Amino acid sequence: CRNSRVTASRRRTAELRHAGSRGFHTDVIEKTRVRLGEGYAGKAAHERKTVMCHDAAICPKFLRQELAIREGFVTYYAAPMVTKNRVVGVLETFHRRKKDPDGEWVSALEALATQAAIAIENSEMFADLERRNMELRLAYEATIEGWSRAMDLRDKETEGHTRRVTELTVQMARAMGLPEDRIVHIRRGALLHDIGKLGVPDHILLKTGPLTEEEWVIMRQHTTFAYEMLYPIEYLRPAIDIPYCHHERWDGKGYPRGLKGREIPLAARLFAPVDVWDAVTSDRPYRPAWPREKAIAALREGAGSHFDPEAVTFLLQVLGET
Repeated sequence: CRNSRVTASRRRTAELRHAGSRGFHTDVIEKTRVRLGEGYAGKAAHERKTVMCHDAAICPKFLRQELAIREGFVTYYAAPMVTKNRVVGVLETFHRRKKDPDGEWVSALEALATQAAIAIENSEMFADLERRNMELRLAYEATIEGWSRAMDLRDKETEGHTRRVTELTVQMARAMGLPEDRIVHIRRGALLHDIGKLGVPDHILLKTGPLTEEEWVIMRQHTTFAYEMLYPIEYLRPAIDIPYCHHERWDGKGYPRGLKGREIPLAARLFAPVDVWDAVTSDRPYRPAWPREKAIAALREGAGSHFDPEAVTFLLQVLGET
């Protein structure tokens, strides 16, 4: 048939609403709603069996005589769309010529309605899965941001540091043209870059004076602590590069493993100059923030020794210094 319509069942209202159609000359069909049990479509849904009308203009249960007259419809069929004992809609066919089909045609219509029902159910399941995945992802992100805020609250001197370095690092990653699915992990890693400091005692982490050599040994372990904390969490493993490797140096003189050049993961290479930039341009109890010019000069001077030169280039670009 050339004229057909699918109506979708709404569970809460026990109502059939237009979901799609083709072959109609007017848009009247799109505006119609039918309650379950009313009219032929409602009857098909309620009784879960195919119903028909051989003269749509005069059939008493055909509620849309105006449509039949305007479109010139004569014969009408409605097949319920049922899957897993649930009615998801009704497949209706409208014919401008009298049609007296055999049982094979009706069976084909009913089979088509069943296949359409399965397709709708699969679509609903996929949409529900996407919604649940989004809710789970939002919960993950909220948890990560909560952890990062907890770190900032523990060390008042660096309050706001995590948010700033995360924003800058994400901007750099986008400037480089990295795909968004990778940037998600970079963002998480930046938010958690100092999570390992939870394993550093307060008397060392919050010390206002210079650290002793023994204290530095413990402080430098925060990257290893981060690895040990995050690796068991499967969804955070792709984000582990920044917390674990952001103190590595381009020249191989960093820690914890002394990685050199491109041995250092890209995310950590991007983050390293951002971390230093934010540190030197922020006030500390023991020193004022550096002037912008001095901080820019330090970045350029560190390119090729402390930092990946390409990372410095992109950071300067994001900072508007190119």
